[in-house]
Formats: sequence, structure tokens, C-alpha cells
Amino acid sequence: MANRINLNQTSFHGAGAINEIANEAKIRGFKKAFVCSDPDLIKFGVTSKVTDVLENAGLEYEIYSDIKANPTIENVKNGVEKFKASGADYIIAIGGGSSMDTAKAIGIIIANPEFEDVRSLEGTAPTKNPCVPTIAVPTTAGTAAEVTINYVITDVERKRKFVCVDPHDMPIIAVVDPDMMSSMPKGLTASTGMDALTHAIEGYITKGAWEMTDMFHLKAIEIIAKSLRGAVENTKEGREGMALGQYIAGMGFSNVGLGIAHSMAHTLGAVYDTPHGVACAMMLPIVMNYNKETTGEKYREIARAMGVEGVDNMSVEEYREAAINAVRKLSADVGIPEKLEAIKEEDLDFLAESTCADACAPGNPRDIDVENAKALFREIM
Repeated sequence: MANRINLNQTSFHGAGAINEIANEAKIRGFKKAFVCSDPDLIKFGVTSKVTDVLENAGLEYEIYSDIKANPTIENVKNGVEKFKASGADYIIAIGGGSSMDTAKAIGIIIANPEFEDVRSLEGTAPTKNPCVPTIAVPTTAGTAAEVTINYVITDVERKRKFVCVDPHDMPIIAVVDPDMMSSMPKGLTASTGMDALTHAIEGYITKGAWEMTDMFHLKAIEIIAKSLRGAVENTKEGREGMALGQYIAGMGFSNVGLGIAHSMAHTLGAVYDTPHGVACAMMLPIVMNYNKETTGEKYREIARAMGVEGVDNMSVEEYREAAINAVRKLSADVGIPEKLEAIKEEDLDFLAESTCADACAPGNPRDIDVENAKALFREIM
């Protein structure tokens, strides 16, 4: 079987990268942008950093901001109608996973109207056409949605999130500018950063991992481990490191999948509206412990990338514990809680069943069933 790699046509990295947006739009003959960005980013002047670039270049745009933190089917449906009425010919997604996931779904449906039922996009929908040309501008260092073929939508009616995996949703351009991330509060920086670390670690140990993606994931773990504490303190080096590290993680996991830490986080987000990065961070060391017997020598390399010294002199059990403990310490250092009081015993069956049905679960290196999933959830109660 051939291994596949999907990446952006073009990506820009570094402070001031957003200034390239106008040049790219003109070169490609785009006329009007449909700007997807959430209300808080508009309120605090983050979105305007990009729209100012468009205005200064004489480029038209229209803003769509009906986007929730966990974007819903209704957010997508409303966006499709607004896009149709706007006269836009491309999308600029500004924000974290919520804005980008909404933009991806809108862009796919506009280009593939037979999938206007948003639920029909779940899993690997057989779309025929690439989405509306999209420029993705992340404002968080975590989701890597700007370089992935994945997006996640919340089905409020059924209290579940569903994962969509489609090479046709890849933004043609990613603009990874750490200056766009400098206004993130500490808590959001910490949670999105731990989401990025979860991407890197789960992508490294997933069933589909191979040499090229291993290269991406190990480098991402190394950069994130060195940078996240500084990013939370808003240092220039920390912000720049996280902007790069989360993108590199996305280059890997988008092409090989994730595991049950993400399945469980999706479920917690759908049922309790738990922020995705917080849920990932809480579940990651627990899931790593669950998976450790099926990972060969990979935890040694995770520990090494996390900055643990002396791993070559450790036993298998010692370096596995060292890797898990390094993740726990980083999570604690950036202020992630270990317990989620919202979980109720009577919810466990639904949580576990949703986890097992999640699109990320098959990639986990160790199979999961309902009873094991319930036991893992109990560890954060």
C-alpha cells in the first residue's frame, strides 16, 4: 500500500507573513473574500489585522462570524447561505480550529452541493471537487487546521462531534504568522499547545505512522516541549516556536490519523462543551499509559524529544514512564487541570460508546472497547 502526503500548495511562516495575503489574492485573480472569523477575534481586533491588509490593497471582503467555539451544523448551514449571497470567490479563515473547520465545511458544500446535508460529510465523504480556494490564517498554536485534511463539526441535536476527513478541504495557502497569536490569553495558549502535543504524540504512535510522518512528529514534540512554557508567558521565542511546532505536527497527523485521546476529547467537547485542548491534555497521559505496551521503543524517542536525559540507559518500563511523566509535568506547568468534575457516572456509557464510534479510534495502537473507555474516563472524574 502506498503512503500518501497532502500539504498546502503554499505556506508562509514568520512575523509579518499576513502581508503576503494580498499578493497571493492578486496573483491568483481572486476578487472578493468571504472572511470566516469568530466574534471574539473580531471584537479584540485580531481579524482586522488581516482585513486591513485587504483594504490597503483595494480588495473586497465580507465577514462571516456566526461561529461557535465548537462549530455546529447550523453555523455551517448559515455560512453556506451567506457565501452564496456574498458574491465571494474565495475564503479567508482567520482563527483557531472553530473558524477553520467552519470554513472548510462551507467551502466543501459550495463546491459539492450534493453534500448540503452537513451530516453527510462525516468520515471520508466521496466529494468530487476541491473546496472553494481557501487561505487559512491561524490565531492559535494548536489545531494545525491550516495544513490538515480534517475538520470537526458538532451535532447539537445528537450531542456528538463528527470528524470529516477529505483531501479536498485542504487550504491552498497557509499563513502562519506568530504575531497573529500574540494576543492569545495564557489559558488558551496552554490548551491549544497541549492539543498540538497530542497531535504529535498520537500521530507518532498511530497504526498508520511511517518514516516521513515520524520525522515530522518527533521534531514537533521537540519544538513544542521547548516552546510551550515560553509561549504561555508570551515570549517571542515561545510564540514563534509554537507557531512552527504545531504546523509541523499537522503535516504529520493529517496524513496518518490520531487515536483515542482525540476520540475522548471530541466526546467531552460534545457533551460538556469542554475546550478541546483541555480535554486532549487531560486524556493524553492516561491514554499513553493505556497504549504503552503496544508502542515498541517509540516512548523512548518521545521521552528524548521531551527533553528527558539518559533515556538510552533506561529500561523499557523506565523510559515509558519517563515519557508519560514528562507530558504530565508540561501539562501541569502550563496550568491544565487533571480532573473534570462535569462527568457523571450515568453519562459513562454514552461517553464510552461515542468514543468507540469516533473516526479517530481505529488509528489507536491498542484497540478500545466500551468497558476500557469507561475506565479511562473514570481517571479524570
